[in-house]
Amino acid sequence: MPPRSAGESVAARAWQRMLSGRRLDLLDPSPLDIEINDIAHGLARVARWNGQTEGDHAFSVAQHSLIVEEVFCVVAEDATPDWRLAALLHDAPEYVIGDMISPFKATLGDDYKSVEKRLQRAIHLRFALSPETPDKLRKAIKRADRVAAFYEATRLAGFDEAEAARFFGRPRGVPPEALSLAPQPPKQAQKAFLTRFAAIERLRGNRPG
Repeated sequence: MPPRSAGESVAARAWQRMLSGRRLDLLDPSPLDIEINDIAHGLARVARWNGQTEGDHAFSVAQHSLIVEEVFCVVAEDATPDWRLAALLHDAPEYVIGDMISPFKATLGDDYKSVEKRLQRAIHLRFALSPETPDKLRKAIKRADRVAAFYEATRLAGFDEAEAARFFGRPRGVPPEALSLAPQPPKQAQKAFLTRFAAIERLRGNRPG
């Protein structure tokens, strides 16, 4: 291949190669390029709170997702298996775009949100979920997410309870002792995420994957 001239432009790459061999286009993600093993692998290696947590390991998005789904089943007693899967996958786009803290997301604005929304829609389609999250489901997941965030903030990320309550509200009906907040090695978190995914898929009447 001849060398490029000084003025020749190179198109920016907008896809990421996954360990499964898939090439996921961030600008136009296809559900066919999404695999649960890639999601679990990535989320288990993405740190919550920019890694500013106590413990020998980062507290991963995979662990956070498991906690959110667990809390979701408490706050949404009528949750269907589809809704449980939506809760487990609520942060799934972060296997591609990482977990950015809220202040940084705010500076990026709509550009970040549009990429995240496209990825979430493709993930939902891949696993036969509604492409648009119903308002009731969205609110229940958000409530569970805030409960998880409060306990992560106060038990792992150095927040005092008053400070965390200002940002996330005070959890009610879900004691921290019921949740597994000890940071896990990536492979352990990855396995736990895949195990829970498989269990929910069985409830949905599907074969995992």
